[in-house]
This record gives sequence, C-alpha cells and structure tokens, in this order.
Amino acid sequence: MIKVKLFATFREGRQKEVYFDYFEGIDGKYILDKLDIKEEDVAIYLVNGMDGKLENPLNDGDTISLFPPVGGG
Repeated sequence: MIKVKLFATFREGRQKEVYFDYFEGIDGKYILDKLDIKEEDVAIYLVNGMDGKLENPLNDGDTISLFPPVGGG
C-alpha cells in the first residue's frame, strides 16, 4: 500500500490522505495522474520524508507527500 499525504490546495475536493494499492512499477507520475494533479503544479514531492523523483519506482509501504507552490506577499 502507498500512502499519499496531500497539503494545502491539493486537499480541495480530496481527502488529506489517499491510499493506492502497490504494484510493481508504480511511481509518482501514476499517482499524480490518478489524482488529476499536473506535474508542474507540484512544488515539493517527498518519498518517506526525503526529496524524491516522480519517475522513480515506489516500494510497498512508502509514504508520499505532495505540496503545491506556496504563494505569499
């Protein structure tokens, strides 16, 4: 099972946490596609609390954290 934690605007219309069944070859790009989130909208992508790459395969039990860009002024 892959746990996905969504932050800020990514929570709009979604749960705070989403779960995906693990299968060989699952990666961040697959998860973004299923969540209808564009790659360019992701500012921070963490795998188990560490900086990750969307194209790297995930492991069963991984936790993904997705953050959009933060605005300010």
